[in-house]
Amino acid sequence: MPVTLRFPLSTLLPALLFAACFVPLPGLAKPPAAKAPDTLVATMAGEYALLAGRLDEAADWYLQAARSAEGDAGLAERATRIALLGNDNARSAQALKLWRQRAPYSLAMGSAEATLSLRDNKLRAARRQLEALLRDPDPKGWRYAVAAMGSGGKDPKATARVLGELVGSGAIPDDLQAWLVLGGLAQRLGDAALTERIVAAVIEHFPDEPRVALLRASQLREADKPDEARAVLATLAKTEPMTPDLRLSIAAEYDALGDSAAAATMLAQGPQDDQLYGLRASLLAKADDKPALGELYEELKQGSASPDPSRRLLLGQTAEFLDRHAEALEWYRSVAGGPPRAQARLRIAKVLHDMDRDAEAWAALRELQADASVDDDARRNGYLLEAELRMDDGDAKGELDTYARGLAAYPDDPELLYARGLMWERRDDIARAEADLRRILVADPENVAALNALGYTLADRTNRFDEALQLIDRARVADPDNPAIIDSHGWVLYRLGRNDEALAELRRAFALQKDAEIGAHLGEVLWVTGNKDEARKYFEEARKLDPDNRSLKRALEKTGA
Repeated sequence: MPVTLRFPLSTLLPALLFAACFVPLPGLAKPPAAKAPDTLVATMAGEYALLAGRLDEAADWYLQAARSAEGDAGLAERATRIALLGNDNARSAQALKLWRQRAPYSLAMGSAEATLSLRDNKLRAARRQLEALLRDPDPKGWRYAVAAMGSGGKDPKATARVLGELVGSGAIPDDLQAWLVLGGLAQRLGDAALTERIVAAVIEHFPDEPRVALLRASQLREADKPDEARAVLATLAKTEPMTPDLRLSIAAEYDALGDSAAAATMLAQGPQDDQLYGLRASLLAKADDKPALGELYEELKQGSASPDPSRRLLLGQTAEFLDRHAEALEWYRSVAGGPPRAQARLRIAKVLHDMDRDAEAWAALRELQADASVDDDARRNGYLLEAELRMDDGDAKGELDTYARGLAAYPDDPELLYARGLMWERRDDIARAEADLRRILVADPENVAALNALGYTLADRTNRFDEALQLIDRARVADPDNPAIIDSHGWVLYRLGRNDEALAELRRAFALQKDAEIGAHLGEVLWVTGNKDEARKYFEEARKLDPDNRSLKRALEKTGA
């Protein structure tokens, strides 16, 4: 799954020299016995393999390095972590054994042990190891247990069963945050009954804690009981005193229920600032509640006789939400300076385009793109917005021309290259998409977004699966808990025919982020493995999130669901 762009490798000559040491020349006799590499050589080889995204080789080299360095607990720990990241249970066990021999027990070691036990389906051992973490006198122990349960185990039902046993044994510490996080974990594991048990226990232990009520509302929402969830939130909204954080949390839960208007009403209580006003405006626009949005607009206008640039920008955005384009233009044009001015100029172009005054919109963007007095980010964003508007118009030639002009002004700019790469992918020109993403990686080999996007594209649109896996693994090393990257990893495993591993990764990704593309991927893998009823559930969830998602449409067409 490609991600929105968020984020020197001068090792070619050493790598070639290093590789030459291990490649036998033609015609030379093979040495009678291979000598184990020394620690430095093995460690360097492990790092090169890691940078190349070859996690299996990296795990092997680091295990060799750990074995060659007697007593080095740090190398044994790193070998364990890399093998676990590569889902290599055999090497994980060997490295973990060395780590245990060389260092006293630690929470990190206990978490690694529990993770491996869950992955090996040794549930009795996993429960014992997790209970030790939960009962450890160190107050951080439960966090290591949660990490193990969140990343270990291919079967979420088995992990949920272990968690249920731990709850029943009284192993959970008397810490509200621990209970809340474990309740969230039970939800992500898809065990509604266990979530309800945990919520009931938390209510019993902490009856007056608002965060418990929030967990209860979330659990009811996940259980498809929206009316009961709203009842809990309505009671919670009467809490006194109401902290700003609690008010935001209640609003977020209303929004998750699909009731953005109620979320905006919640935020309207208490002292207001421009950030809250902006949130309220966007929520009311999402709810398409024009009357309430109009009232907010009047409130904003009356709140200041001489609005500052930020307030003028907000007034323009609110007028834009209300489709009062002429007023929006007036507000945006009155933003005098500072960072809001560049944003206002972008919005002016967007409003002009919405008013079908395209010539003026393009002129405004060209003026911004050529204005040396504004920062490079604002000028670059002018090209990105123009390309987006050209795409919305179906103007393929204009979109391509915009990227060409942008890259002429900002050669090898990663955001422009990334956006153009996604454009080529949409047009089924995979060779050009790959070329743009690789240009990013030439300048920045560790660019996580480009690594993931290229890996996913190769996995999804070609049969170069091994190469795709290496790219995605490089992204995983840098950002192992990113749901978009976990989704890409699951998808390439599916394309490689490793369906059980793919399901584990895709379930984890969807638990971390409810996303239509992830849901479509999970649904497709469930369908082809014979779990059609569960697949339909995820297809339906994906449809609710984004009915026009391309991956969802392709999955439904492929499966006939």
